[in-house]
Amino acid sequence: MTEPNSKIQILDVTLRDGEQTNGVSFSWQQKLNITKHLLKDLKTDRVEIASARVSPGEFEAVQKIIEWAKVEGLTDRIEILGFVDFDKTVEWMKGTGVKVLNLLTKGSLNHLTNQLRKTPEEHFNDIKQTVEVAVKAGITVNVYLEDWSNGYLHSRDYVIQYLKTVSEFPIKRFYLADTLGVMSPEEVKKAVTDLVSLFPNLWFEFHGHNDYDLAVANCLEAVKAGARGLHVAVNGLGERAGNSPLEAVVTSLHDKTKFRTSIVEKEITNASRLVEVFSGKRISDNRPIVGEDVFTQTAGVHADGDKKGNLYANPILPERFGRSRVYALGKLAGKASITENLKQLGMVLSPEIEKKVLERVIELGDQNKTVTKEDLPYIISDISGENLESSFRIEFCTVTSGIGVKPTADVKVKFQGKLLEAKGEGDGGYDAFMNALGKILETLKIQIPKLYDYEVRIPPGGNTNALVETVITWKKDADIHPIRTIGIDSDQQVAAVKATERMLHIVLGNL
Repeated sequence: MTEPNSKIQILDVTLRDGEQTNGVSFSWQQKLNITKHLLKDLKTDRVEIASARVSPGEFEAVQKIIEWAKVEGLTDRIEILGFVDFDKTVEWMKGTGVKVLNLLTKGSLNHLTNQLRKTPEEHFNDIKQTVEVAVKAGITVNVYLEDWSNGYLHSRDYVIQYLKTVSEFPIKRFYLADTLGVMSPEEVKKAVTDLVSLFPNLWFEFHGHNDYDLAVANCLEAVKAGARGLHVAVNGLGERAGNSPLEAVVTSLHDKTKFRTSIVEKEITNASRLVEVFSGKRISDNRPIVGEDVFTQTAGVHADGDKKGNLYANPILPERFGRSRVYALGKLAGKASITENLKQLGMVLSPEIEKKVLERVIELGDQNKTVTKEDLPYIISDISGENLESSFRIEFCTVTSGIGVKPTADVKVKFQGKLLEAKGEGDGGYDAFMNALGKILETLKIQIPKLYDYEVRIPPGGNTNALVETVITWKKDADIHPIRTIGIDSDQQVAAVKATERMLHIVLGNL
């Protein structure tokens, strides 16, 4: 049974602080789609979407999001970062319709004296005047104590003076920012415990950065010490080493503490993929919770242990996050790895054939070749002497694309002895190919999964004529197991066509 204050509020800062990641800039359409997913599907408590007075694009993004939020009744859960500038931020906010201001103030004496070059009393008076203007305009105000961590470590008296003074103003929440990611878990615990005991009526939230890779641990200590909210970013986006990663913070809270959040765990993976695509920042395969490989067992002995009672499973079960266990195929694979992959494909083989398949998989692994679950039907057909590709084959394909040219494609396929042809246009060469192929498949009444992910790999330091590996992931809406196909060719478009053809063989094999 959880205690009354065990519910921790989650403020997602992906769209504001996360956009400070080098090379990341979201369009208003992307910000709106991410906001919708965070609030409606992931069930994040609040979302910080922008900084005030930054650019016309930010102004438009906030306007569009607020228009949507008004219809949904969610305007009180949309926040923006603003500045101690008396009426300038407030006027900007009035133009967008946003109603919650997170005021950036100085949480360390070092920043105050060397950046603003003001005394504490001058800064506090400026904060008071800005807050008064905001409240008069019907705006709720929270305050960030920027560089609070260094402030507490090196100028504690200033932090105490700040809180005694500013807490007299109509402020809803106080955000304790480890802006430079300098604190250890022990330091966070001590500092937050101290402030909560001195100011028991104030609502404190912890805003961490991951410079020492301690952000998750720091978040856990902050809430144990009395912080009532945490700030996180999807995939840990943020300046330098990033912000506290939503996926790991929430999972750790649920599993390692008494605290709970409103976050729907099954939507974490979808949020991660959405932000990954829109940000252009691919996450590492071994990133906790959301990485491609984190629910993959490579060693055959591990697959065998799972088969005999989940002996190698931990509490971070893939089903919690809308995913499933994967058993890698390669030189370390064992019989259980083959069996589990065949089971996911809905196939059962004789022990003799299964043994031969394992031998082939190990042989390919020794050659440093990538083997996926989707390759097994090809290996089986090769062993049995069947031609899996005979029913459907792309006989001919030309793709035209370039600068100032509308991408087009001309495709001919052979299906059950008949030649079929179609032309298509698209936003790119592959899109044109898929549109042409789609016309053919429509006449054949063949439905294919949706494209879920598309990745191109080239050898590091390779020449322009090097082989390209195109990896495409396909997924049906109700299917927990995606299809992953690989095409290899010196031409990127051809590699993608080969990966698509392989997907069709798999789909047709399941008809």
